Amino acid sequence: MIHSIQQIQPNIHLITIKGKSCDFLLISDLHWDNPKCDRALLKKDLDEAVERGAIIIVNGDFFCLMQGKGDPRRSKDDIRPEHNKGNYLQAVVEDAVDWFAPYKDNLALIGYGNHETGVLRHMEFDALKYFQSIYNYKHKGNVQIGGYGGTIHINLDVSTPNDDVTRNTAFIIHYYHGSGGGGPVTKGVIQDQRMMANTEGYDLTWQGHVHELYHHVNMVHHYNKRNKIITHRRVHQLRTSTYKEEFGAGEGGYHVERGRGIKPLGGYWMNLKVNRVILGNRNKGAQNDTRFVEAKFHTT
Repeated sequence: MIHSIQQIQPNIHLITIKGKSCDFLLISDLHWDNPKCDRALLKKDLDEAVERGAIIIVNGDFFCLMQGKGDPRRSKDDIRPEHNKGNYLQAVVEDAVDWFAPYKDNLALIGYGNHETGVLRHMEFDALKYFQSIYNYKHKGNVQIGGYGGTIHINLDVSTPNDDVTRNTAFIIHYYHGSGGGGPVTKGVIQDQRMMANTEGYDLTWQGHVHELYHHVNMVHHYNKRNKIITHRRVHQLRTSTYKEEFGAGEGGYHVERGRGIKPLGGYWMNLKVNRVILGNRNKGAQNDTRFVEAKFHTT
């Protein structure tokens, strides 16, 4: 698997893959610098991504960054000793640059979450851009920074040396870190349906933020103008959870005092594979021979 990533607009990225299939690790809400981050689980998933040759994408809250001077959320219990320095924000980012070094060939894109935008707004410090500049320089990586929301255009190039033209088959993702509290009953699913009502042209919509973990499929019917037939199309909806375990034994703390339950940990593996389907009458010619990308998901 050979891939490249290119920034088209500030929050639009094109990933090109040479081949018929590819694996992705889709994760969010790492809160990497928080003592409650399950780094052993995170490392296990990242190491598996390297073994599988998977592309890693992070949909916001890569960092936690709540222990800065003047932050009302700060607590002495919630800072790692190695980050308890006068240059706290820089110390966290520079430590992350070294910790994520083994994943330089797989880590492709990081989006903003509310933790990064909060620090940018109140402390005038862009942790992700700082991470990107040092990480790519030090490790010769090519990690890209997206937006709080954006588009990932994935092309699977199935061309052969005998082809006169490039044969790409696309899979389009709309990512958005998320908003609101998720709700103890709906768990954020209602936000997916709202997103379905105001987006178009995507194969997958993906959110994080509320620390829930689920995948479901919406079926839509689509009129094919070229072949004058109606086809059924899948729109996948994904919610990735977190690597920060806040409940413990339920003895207390911010999470417990607000009546929040145990949250699942981890994200999703996504496998994309190019398949072919015959639309209409096969005898009418090759114009009805259509490639499409089949997506499969399973939890980490």
